[in-house]
Formats: sequence, structure tokens, C-alpha cells
Amino acid sequence: MIVDDDVVCRSMLQDIIEECGIGKVAGAAEGGLEGARLILKSKPDVVLIDLLMPDQDGIETISQLKNSGYIGKFIMISQIENKDMVGEAYQKGIEFFIHKPINRVEVEHVLSKVNEQWKYERYVAEIKQSLAKLDIVERLSVRKERTVSDVVKTILMDLGIIGEIGSKDIVALMEQAIEHRQETSFPPLKELYESVAHAYKQGQKDIEKESKAIEQRIRRTIMAALNNMASIGLTDYSNPKFEYYAPLYFDFQDVRLKMKAMDEDLHAEKGKVNIKKFLQVCYMETLEKLNS
Repeated sequence: MIVDDDVVCRSMLQDIIEECGIGKVAGAAEGGLEGARLILKSKPDVVLIDLLMPDQDGIETISQLKNSGYIGKFIMISQIENKDMVGEAYQKGIEFFIHKPINRVEVEHVLSKVNEQWKYERYVAEIKQSLAKLDIVERLSVRKERTVSDVVKTILMDLGIIGEIGSKDIVALMEQAIEHRQETSFPPLKELYESVAHAYKQGQKDIEKESKAIEQRIRRTIMAALNNMASIGLTDYSNPKFEYYAPLYFDFQDVRLKMKAMDEDLHAEKGKVNIKKFLQVCYMETLEKLNS
């Protein structure tokens, strides 16, 4: 569902959604009041909503919908750069923020991420529903229900990178590390990359090449997580996800530098991330959650 008082913006968003094949537009509204009514009636999975509208702004509309029991995902759209308003929007439960004027690449990228999150959450919900019907949920302990993949995917979803191509490599790497763990020690990265490369059933001659490809995909994915955390921290420094993940998974100096570059609208270089720290922390947290 698209809710925006700008008819050109609504038309552009609809064209992008339909042409990239990510989903189907259930409807459109030019104001918050009309949008809330249509959303509660049709219950779309995702709502793209403008921040500022004449009758009722996006934040107020989101609050109204949540109070009415709507549980879909929200993507905020606006040209407003007010950090307090953007931070409030994240607090109200938006998943991502798309800036105006509309950029096709940004819209496709954001919708792809939200789509991946929605698919994963729906998959988990269907599994839980099936187990409940079989009346075995209460008989299984949390530890038996949760796999390494389940735990790691939850972490990656919180970091906003479940849709990144390297997220699959991180899951595979954690599975290898935990399956062959010795106490709580973390294996050398080169050894893990090669182990995952073997698991992908590559030919012996391709192991080194595939290992390097895995490393690059993981590096880009972790960089995307850093960008997400810096973006959240820039708009809402007290956001729970930022407070928890930013100092735990990253060198905070790197987070601050990325935030500074975003704040000053600088075209920064690729930047750097501490891959070993990120993966070690993910490994330890996964072990802890599996054993809790």
C-alpha cells in the first residue's frame, strides 16, 4: 500500500514495484486518514508512507494502525532531514527510510531487504503454527527448536542484512565453526573460509578461489551492517538496536567515522570493518543463545 499526498510520487513508486516484480500494489491513498482505512481493510504486508501529509502525518498514522492491530511493515518516505522526526519514526516501528526525490535503485534495494525479512518471518511463523497444530510446541525445549541457522538469521535480520548475498555465507560459516568447535575457541578465518568452500562442493582446484569470494561477500555484507547501524545511530542514538549491536559487533571508532561521513554528506571511501571481531562476536552470541 502506498500512502503519499504527491500523485507523482505514488505513480513512480507503483511503477517501480510492478516493474521490478517484488510485489503487487494493493492500493494507494493521498492522505493518512484514507490510508489507515484502506490498510485496515486490505491488510497489506508492506506500507510505504509519507512522513508529512496535510490531514494526518505518517508517524501519527503508523501509531493509529498499530493501536488498531495492524502488524505489517512500514517504510517511511520523505525529503525531511530532521533527525528528531526520523528518529521518532524508527521508534514507532518503521523498517527503513527512503529519501525524496525518489531514486529507483534505493527503492528496489530497500524493498528487497524488507521482502527478505518478510519471507523469513513468515517462514518461521508457519513452522511455529504447524508445530502448534501438532501439539508438540510445549514438549520441545527452546534448545531443540533452535538451530544455528535460526539464531544467526535472527541476528542478521536485526542488523538489516538478511537480504545481503553474504548473509548465506555467514550462516554457513557459523554452522561450520560451531559444528567443529573446540570448547569456545574460534577457528582461524582462512580455515573457516576453506571449510565453507568445501561445503559448497567446489572442485579441489576452486577451493582457494571460492574462499576469497566468500571473504569478499562477507566483507561487503558486514560493511552493509555497519552502514545500517550508522544510519540508525545518526537518526536515533538511543535506538535499542544501535545501542546493542554497534559497540558489540563493530569497532565503535569505525561506527563514528561512518556516522560523521553520513552526517556531513561526504562520499567516503569504502571504509573498513573488523571482520574477525564481527564473526567472533556472532559465534559467541550464537553459542550463548543455543545454550540458553
